[in-house]
Amino acid sequence: MPFDPPLNSLGFAKPPAQTRVVVAMSGGVDSSVVAAELAAEGYDVVGVTLQLYDHGAALAKKGACCAGRDIHDARRVAEEMGFPHYVLDYESKFRDSVIDEFADAYLAGATPVPCIRCNERVKFRDLLETARDLGADCMATGHYIQRMQGEFGAQLHRAADPVRDQSYFLFSTTPEQLDYLRFPLGHLRTKAETRALAVRHGLSVADKPDSQDICFVPDGNYAAVIEKLRPGAADPGEIVDMQGTVLGQHNGVIHYTIGQRRGLGIGGLADPLYVVKLDPDARRVIVGPKNALATRTVPVREINWLGDRPFTAQAEWEMSVKLRSTRPPAPAIIRPLSATEAEVELLTPEEGVSPGQACVFYAPEGSRVLGGGWIWKGR
Repeated sequence: MPFDPPLNSLGFAKPPAQTRVVVAMSGGVDSSVVAAELAAEGYDVVGVTLQLYDHGAALAKKGACCAGRDIHDARRVAEEMGFPHYVLDYESKFRDSVIDEFADAYLAGATPVPCIRCNERVKFRDLLETARDLGADCMATGHYIQRMQGEFGAQLHRAADPVRDQSYFLFSTTPEQLDYLRFPLGHLRTKAETRALAVRHGLSVADKPDSQDICFVPDGNYAAVIEKLRPGAADPGEIVDMQGTVLGQHNGVIHYTIGQRRGLGIGGLADPLYVVKLDPDARRVIVGPKNALATRTVPVREINWLGDRPFTAQAEWEMSVKLRSTRPPAPAIIRPLSATEAEVELLTPEEGVSPGQACVFYAPEGSRVLGGGWIWKGR
């Protein structure tokens, strides 16, 4: 009778010492704990940190991810735990794949989510290939999401901690990538557990604050970054109501987002107004009452499907969808138009839905992530 060796904690039928795992280390406490835990379990750990942008300028900034300080912190954790660590220069790839699209999307009146594109086009594509080149059996990250083995292969599930869940930012992970990835923190119930593990391992980053902003916009001033990347992006224009009446002037469409109420500079009106549409071609910001923000039908494209059956296997899917990272999933009906396009009907209208955001699909019951796509303006 053949002997089947037991699976190790990463799902391989061999000892940890014979299992090489590349850990994507951002320099924060989450990925540092992943690397430390796996090293302590005896895995052949290789830490890799990406230089994604001109981190020299961000060296002294607080709350930024992938800044110069983060690279130093990641290297220090590797030294403390005794495993090799490499820094890879992905600056040009990051600019071409993420930053340029971010700027162009804002110029087109959309509200982009660059962290998703970074995972999709840099970390889970280029870095994953680097991990394979290093002979790794898998790549691990500090994301709060769960990978579970299902009947038809690996499945993506929301994190045990709903506050830390990052499934919205990882919907575009493909089945092939999911086979290779591991997320060791997804089962933890609170961030306090992660920090307790960091203390137990004596990591210097145990009390390091979480990053809060987009890494290349550490001060939250998106408009300044876009103006620098695209000179002339802040050309002035008109603020108009839904009938076209001019109510005021603005200093660039890039300063506004769908659903915005504050900072419009058109005070003195009886009822509050919100940004309901952006027209970058005409350099116009269109405002209206709150009820004009309500959206029921959402066009979605570039769909990544993680279900067991083909996306087009049926005319309608009853699911829950998430249109913003800060909102809970809501019931919806998804009607496939092709393998990569769909019309999403929200059972309860939502406000502030904007092109450029993600629409992530969840099983109506349970925690499984079934994929998602990008919201666009439609035909």
